[in-house]
Amino acid sequence: MSLASWFRWNEPPNRISQRSPTEMVVETLMMELSWQMKQAEKQQRERENEYRRMKSGVDYGWLVSYPKHSYDISPGERLQLEDMCAKIHPSYCGPVILRFRQVVAEYEPEAQEVSRLFRSVLQEAAEKIKEEEEAKKLARQWNTKNRTSLSLTTFKSRSRISPFISDIKTISEDVERGTQPNRRVWSMPEFRNTK
Repeated sequence: MSLASWFRWNEPPNRISQRSPTEMVVETLMMELSWQMKQAEKQQRERENEYRRMKSGVDYGWLVSYPKHSYDISPGERLQLEDMCAKIHPSYCGPVILRFRQVVAEYEPEAQEVSRLFRSVLQEAAEKIKEEEEAKKLARQWNTKNRTSLSLTTFKSRSRISPFISDIKTISEDVERGTQPNRRVWSMPEFRNTK
């Protein structure tokens, strides 16, 4: 852990809470991108060392010193990616990271390809968020429209039925009049014991 990241994670709680959820999402996603790029570089070096070892039969990998992090994205691309990250809702941050890791594990990209994969995962998430928002909006419209039309329908159907002019006798009418409802007689078959 670097000194800068140690200070960031050990900031006083009031300083951390001052950052907005969007800033936290952007920072988290960009840290994930950076980490995946480092991992891709490390794997790329390991593949190159393995290739050299197989080709020459001797391992000279311990002689070679690599920079800790040689590949980095351009400032313009970084700004574009940060802008895309800002459109991700905090509740999608975890699923986006999981999807990104899944894609990286599936493709095993080189360091310079990682940002392209990251961009595609962000676009996929943004489209999914947009679809869900549109579905919620349609559901709200449908519910509002449905409630209005349902109340009109029930009002119209009540006026058509006209329960006060009905010839059908109900128990409630008998109770209101204070009369006893007619008893129902159930017919039962007679069973005779024949012994």
